[in-house]
Amino acid sequence: MRIPRIYHQFPLKNVKICQLSDDGANHVGRVLRMQSGELLELFDGSNYVYQAVIRQVNKKAVEVEILNGRSDDRESPLHIHLGQVISRGEKMEFTIQKSVELGVNVITPLWSERCGVKLDAERIEKKINQWQKIAIAACEQCGRNVVPQIRPVMNLANWCAEKDQSVKLNLHPRATYSIRTLPAISSQSVRLLIGPEGGLSAQEIALTEQFNFTEILLGKRILRTETAALAAITALQVCFGDLA
Repeated sequence: MRIPRIYHQFPLKNVKICQLSDDGANHVGRVLRMQSGELLELFDGSNYVYQAVIRQVNKKAVEVEILNGRSDDRESPLHIHLGQVISRGEKMEFTIQKSVELGVNVITPLWSERCGVKLDAERIEKKINQWQKIAIAACEQCGRNVVPQIRPVMNLANWCAEKDQSVKLNLHPRATYSIRTLPAISSQSVRLLIGPEGGLSAQEIALTEQFNFTEILLGKRILRTETAALAAITALQVCFGDLA
């Protein structure tokens, strides 16, 4: 039986006894119904994993004892920062979950002219917290030991203008390059822009050109925004990362 993996938000180095977070305790105690003496694997975002044994379980808390820790690096050599224009409903959650599984390191949700989602400041904050929890859960499932950052929502223009030495890529159906024909990515770092369901406006495409984004092509078919993100990430990992 697979040992459950649980994220711990505080550093675990040199820790002997600790209590799981509320989310971790709920999952272990109420969802999995685990008992004292059973084993867990904890990770704290440091690229280390820690084997732990449950000491106490009650309705509100789970206390564990750390048995040992070891380095376990499962990160791709290719660093990917995904700028994803916010999509409707569960599509954004799906994109975040699968992007984390595929090895994305940073995700910035973006506003654009044709973004079909409207959120006030309070709802945006709740969404960011929710998306970060989705990223954590994806790491627990897929075995990553570094949790990708979900950044605050930004306007597309401000995100494009950020100083960054990464290779900057933007999907466009009339692009010259495909991912396979891109020049070698010497920096091993990519900033990938995925537009909204209605596509980027002409002004926004001109903006990406102004900030030296390279337009790339994924094929002859028009992909939905959530499909485009995952297809591009997968292709990048195959060509320059760690997917075989």
